[in-house]
Amino acid sequence: MHSRNLVSSFAEIAREKDIDRDTLQLIVEDVMRAMIRTRFGSDEAFEIIFNPDHGDLQILHIREVVENYDLSDPVTQIELRDALKIEDDFEVEDDVAEEVQVSEFGRRAVQTVRYTFRNRIRDIEKENVYAEYMDLVGELVVGEIYQIRRRELLIMHNRVELIMPREEQIPRDRYRKGDMLRAVVKEVRRDAGGNPQVIVSRAAPQLMERLFELEVPEIDEGIVEIKAVEREPGDRAKVAVISHDERIDPVGACVGLKGNRIHAVVRELSNENIDVMEWTDDLFLLIKRALSPSNPISVNINDTLATPKAKVVVKVDEVSQAIGKGGINIRLASRMTGVELDIFREIPADEEDVEIGEFADEFSQEIIDKLREIGCDSAKAVLQLSVDELVRRSGMELEMATRIMESIKAEFEDEEEQELEEEFEF
Repeated sequence: MHSRNLVSSFAEIAREKDIDRDTLQLIVEDVMRAMIRTRFGSDEAFEIIFNPDHGDLQILHIREVVENYDLSDPVTQIELRDALKIEDDFEVEDDVAEEVQVSEFGRRAVQTVRYTFRNRIRDIEKENVYAEYMDLVGELVVGEIYQIRRRELLIMHNRVELIMPREEQIPRDRYRKGDMLRAVVKEVRRDAGGNPQVIVSRAAPQLMERLFELEVPEIDEGIVEIKAVEREPGDRAKVAVISHDERIDPVGACVGLKGNRIHAVVRELSNENIDVMEWTDDLFLLIKRALSPSNPISVNINDTLATPKAKVVVKVDEVSQAIGKGGINIRLASRMTGVELDIFREIPADEEDVEIGEFADEFSQEIIDKLREIGCDSAKAVLQLSVDELVRRSGMELEMATRIMESIKAEFEDEEEQELEEEFEF
């Protein structure tokens, strides 16, 4: 193959893959030197001259002239009589530069060069993709859905395949091939073959942050800052914001006039309900705000534990609001505050109750202490919980939790029967 044709094929591949001129020059020199080493065992005596603009490629074999019959290395040396055939004024110790045609290496060698060149371009392309998307982790990208699989979506973005696993999708989303989709880059990793895999997500909190940045100029300008986002994708989310300008209401800025700003975010996220609250460093106040729409009466925080816990008392008619459907409100609030929250209803002063210590003859002191640790310092406080909830909060066995519930219920049933008997006698 003529060198000009080879260079032309190199340049065409480089243009397709958007490889710059300097990188192309380095790759071509490397692959040509590999071909030289294969044939001659070394490339030290060769010089590669490559001009991609003009399609020129020269391979110069540079050898030192030695006396006749004094040749020790035919790769780096040439006898005087052979040098004189090239040019008649060469002398011993002169350097002779002789051009080697690409065709002299043979068809198979040239094919190997082509193959090696393509692999090098592919490797560079992989590194470029990895570096580009590593810089985009946490940022918003918009791509086109081109394949829908059972466990993942494949999205095309700038000719790069992005992967959205099922767990990173919003359950309520419905996808169609050809639809444009917004997501954030969650991570970039390599598969077993070293190929970069770009994982994108619509379930990550960062997506909500980026969407608010698009819809709320005050966030984009840094006047309002998002301090925390907690989501259960497609269902509900809590966003805590703070203003660095006392004249700007951070919650109002995020909601917008008649809710136009927050509605745009809600629509993008398949009608995910979003609670926007003002951030505070006061943990007591933060817990109360995080449990909105309920309005806690009291919050008792135990921060001596590895995971801080708080006993939160709310009005009877607000218990369901504080907990939320399926416990979603309390889960989001717990994650937002970093405190394990336990909700208790307010017990009216005229309602009879029994201090949990009164059951010391039925339960061990260890059980009594464990109940007090989770805020169950009275019999009615325990009865507010289900058996499963008691197991979850206390860590005790199901059998023990069931026995505690039955014993406490029996205590109140006995009292009610006794009161009825007294009324009957009267």
